[in-house]
Amino acid sequence: MNFVRVIDEFLIYIRIHKNLSPRTAEQYERHLVKFLWYLVPEISEFEWKPIDHELVFLKSPEDSVKRTEKTKQKRFLLDNCRLEVENVKISDLNEFRLHLAEKWLSVKTANAYMITFRAFLKFCRKQWYESIDPVSVDLIKQKDREVTFLDTAEIVRIFSQIDTSTIQWKRDAAIIECIYSTGLRISELTALDKTAINLETREFSVRGKWSKIRTVYLTELAVEKIQAYLEARKARLGEKDTFTPLFIRHNFDKYNINSKSLQWDDIIKKPLTSEKVRLTRFFITNKIKEYALQANIIKEVSAHTLRHSFATTLLTNGADIRSIQELLGHASITTTQVYTHVTNPKLREVHEKFHR
Repeated sequence: MNFVRVIDEFLIYIRIHKNLSPRTAEQYERHLVKFLWYLVPEISEFEWKPIDHELVFLKSPEDSVKRTEKTKQKRFLLDNCRLEVENVKISDLNEFRLHLAEKWLSVKTANAYMITFRAFLKFCRKQWYESIDPVSVDLIKQKDREVTFLDTAEIVRIFSQIDTSTIQWKRDAAIIECIYSTGLRISELTALDKTAINLETREFSVRGKWSKIRTVYLTELAVEKIQAYLEARKARLGEKDTFTPLFIRHNFDKYNINSKSLQWDDIIKKPLTSEKVRLTRFFITNKIKEYALQANIIKEVSAHTLRHSFATTLLTNGADIRSIQELLGHASITTTQVYTHVTNPKLREVHEKFHR
């Protein structure tokens, strides 16, 4: 069976039958196409220009021009690739793994490729295509996962760097408090809409990984900061604020929305779509890093660090591991147990109290 055609079938399968998120599907495609490039480098050119490694197969519903271009690229690959799935050997996969290592990719990234190949090969076996046995694809043993988190004093130091005199800073304070009080993933935060959050009951539902829905809870302080931001936003835009995202951009320049610089008056004259002003994960992560640096925190801080801080704060204050698992939306308790390192100080107390 043609390797390109099987990739196409696999990507359709994981989106329709496995219901994987678009971001996961994009990662799977990127890994498989890069492997294809490695095995058959001569087909990486289309009409004398390189084919984009990403999204050759997946179609963008909102961009017909890009969709047409990707369809042409896929047709080019189907017509010119003669590689058969049954001719790909485990030695090819091992050589590609060595190729990744030579690029100084982390063990985590290299294993992500292997996880993609395992899923792909399982699909091949399910379709009765002759292929590598997925069981033969081993992962590299990793060191125990280290969790970076902020203590209460460091959280306070970060907030002390945010001057809430502007709408942008009010928004940033609300974002940080929202993550710290709920433990949201960055992707879950960026997807939040105003209608999805209930500030009166201080709780709302969020759809996380594997489309799993869970309920998260806001602290009173988080509610106050979100309300302060929304009030400032309403005062700025009034009835013109038809944007659905809870948090939006307020510096509409080419670095944020890929267009020329726009002032608020321009927005009123020429409305932007909600998705154009929705914050990206990169924007939020960079903002958090910026405030951490200003607070002289030398740790590697990101939005996920705040999620870790949420979990460690709960555990330190006596919450049970199962409850934390539910609040974080972890499918396995094993994932949550990485946070039990924060109980170490309590182990000394237990030892001194009970060991005679």
